[in-house]
Amino acid sequence: MLRRAALLAAAACLAAAGSTAQPAGASRYLQVGIYDESQLRYGPTAATVSQYQKLHVQVARLTLYWGGPLGVARRRPVHAANPDDPAYDWTTYDGIAEQLAAAHIAVVFGILGTPSWANGGKGLNIAPAHASDLRAFAYAAALRYSGKYLSGGATLPAVKDWLAWNEPNNPVFLRPQYRRAGSHWVIASAQAYAKICNSIYSGVHATGTANERVACGVTAPRGNNDPQSSRPSVSPLAFLRAVKSDGLVTFDAWAHHPYYSNPSQTPSSPVGGNGAVGLGNIGSLIQEVTRLYGNKRIWLTEYGYETNPPDSIFGVSWAKQAEYLKQAFAIARANPRIDMMLWFLLRDDTNVNGWQSGLITAGGKKKPSYAAFANLSL
Repeated sequence: MLRRAALLAAAACLAAAGSTAQPAGASRYLQVGIYDESQLRYGPTAATVSQYQKLHVQVARLTLYWGGPLGVARRRPVHAANPDDPAYDWTTYDGIAEQLAAAHIAVVFGILGTPSWANGGKGLNIAPAHASDLRAFAYAAALRYSGKYLSGGATLPAVKDWLAWNEPNNPVFLRPQYRRAGSHWVIASAQAYAKICNSIYSGVHATGTANERVACGVTAPRGNNDPQSSRPSVSPLAFLRAVKSDGLVTFDAWAHHPYYSNPSQTPSSPVGGNGAVGLGNIGSLIQEVTRLYGNKRIWLTEYGYETNPPDSIFGVSWAKQAEYLKQAFAIARANPRIDMMLWFLLRDDTNVNGWQSGLITAGGKKKPSYAAFANLSL
C-alpha cells in the first residue's frame, strides 16, 4: 500500500514468532528487503543505497512504470519488444539498478501503469486495450535486465524477480473493480488482471533467461466485495478465486501485502471478516493458492507498522514497531512457503498525512526498528 488512505479504506503463534530458532520445515532462505519508492529514486539514490547496505538489505523493490510521468514508454514504440526502440527511456532505471548491483542488493521490479497510447488515454490504472502491448514491454524489460544486455558498452545488471502490477484488487491501481452483467455483478478487475499477469509472465519468461520469477497478485490485504459501495474493492481471497476462473494460467509466486487493520493488532493477531488476509492468517491465503495453483512460492512485498509519533491515530509506539518488526519477520522465516518479505518504508513521509512506517523519521532520526531490521540478516 503506497498510502495511508488506501489502508484506512480498505498467543501460540506469537511465542513461536518471538523465537530465533527455526522449526523443522522452516524457510531455509528468506529474502529480506525494503520498499521505499521515494527514497530510492530521490533520496538521493546513492545515500539510500548506502543506508540499505548498513541495514543489510538483500532485495530492494522498485516500480518499473510502463506509462505516466515516470514511464519508460511515453509514446508508442515501433518495435515494442526491442529495448532499444527510440520510444523507450530506461535512464533512471538503469542508474538505480546499477547502484544496487554494485552494492550486491538484488532488485525486484514491479511493472505498473498503462501508457495513454495503450488504452485511449483512460489513465494509468485502466488495463491496456491489447494485452500484447504489455507482453512486448515485459519482454523488452526482462531482456534489458537479463544480465547479458549491453548498453553504452557495459552489461546492465540482471533482475531476476518481477511483480505484475500492484494491488489490482484496489481501485487506486486498477479500475473498474466491478461491472454489471445483466442482473448481476462481475469482478472486472479480476478479468483484466488475469490478462495483465498472463502478459507479464509470458513476456518475462520468453527471454529464456534462467532463474527468472514472476509474482502475480501483489494484493491489498482487504476489500469490501461490494460493487455498489462508494469505493468498491475486492478481498484478496475472492480476487484469487476470481482470477483463476477468469483465466490466470500460472505464475512463479503469489505476492501479498498483509498489513494490520488497526494499531491494536500484533503480527500474529487473528484476522476475521470478509476475506481479509493479514499476517496473522496468512495460512488461509497459502491454502487457497495451493488449492488453485499448487505449491507456489509466497512473497510479502509490503509490510509495516506506522509509529506514534507522528501518527497518533494509526501508529504504535517506537518500541512496539521494533518488536512487531522482529515478530513479523520471524513468522515469515518460520513458514517454508514464504521466500521474500519487504518492509515499507525506510524513511517516514514528510507529509504527516502520509505513511509513517519508516525505520528513520522524516527528520533523519533512527527509530529502534532501524537496529532491529539491521540484525535480521545477521
